[in-house]
Amino acid sequence: SIFYRKKRSYSLVNRSLSASHNRNREDSWFKSLFVRKVDPRKDAHSHLLAKKEDNNLYKIQFHNVKPECLDAYNKLCEDVLPSIHADPEYPCELVGTWNTWYGEQDQAVHLWRYRGGYPALTDVMNKLRQNKEFMDYRNERGKMLLSRRNQLLLEFSFWNEPVPRSGPNIYELRSYQLRPGTMIEWGNYWARAIEFRQQNHEAVGGFFSQIGSLYMVHHLWAYKDLQSREDTRNAAWQHEGWDEVVYYTVPLIQHMESRIMIPMKSSPLK
Repeated sequence: SIFYRKKRSYSLVNRSLSASHNRNREDSWFKSLFVRKVDPRKDAHSHLLAKKEDNNLYKIQFHNVKPECLDAYNKLCEDVLPSIHADPEYPCELVGTWNTWYGEQDQAVHLWRYRGGYPALTDVMNKLRQNKEFMDYRNERGKMLLSRRNQLLLEFSFWNEPVPRSGPNIYELRSYQLRPGTMIEWGNYWARAIEFRQQNHEAVGGFFSQIGSLYMVHHLWAYKDLQSREDTRNAAWQHEGWDEVVYYTVPLIQHMESRIMIPMKSSPLK
């Protein structure tokens, strides 16, 4: 009958709506498994992770040099950069300067520290524009480079401040591109992990980016040679807890790179 057909039609519609509602609830519940709950924070990540007792800002520079110009480039840097480092008029220090040995070839890496943060950086930049020797250096340097890039960095609170050290040493710069939003998690794990990597005084400095490529972390290590590096890194696995740090931090990384670097003659980190 017509009444029976209408009643059956309404029943089918109700079952369809109910099934759709249940599916939506299931989908919502399933998706919730993969949505990380956000912890409300009252401060920027940089304030939570960086040292509070000082106001240091770091700049790291990567210069890719024409292969035939590398020796001349090194000589030019050795003639000019130490004078800026030693001049009290400039609130900056050359922490270290290197050539990449293994990794990207024909590359120079410079690490500067600005005591006083962004105002110190601005002060140095303004003064260097009036420095004829430096401007001549920049013009000459430009003829030797294929490309260059830089980043502004802060240092992690749980790493030692990099200070001059005697050599000879090789240095490893390990650079990590982290997944956005994971910097706090990275810092929490490495605040404990750094204890496992201080046995041979190999830890030099740890930094995270503020301007340039973001969510970048740089760890700087010093070793006597490549075999010492291998032995030191293997020894870390004998410490209880190191495997856990590796297990939980690897998923935070999007990309990582290792450079083995040799100090230039003018580098305070020998």
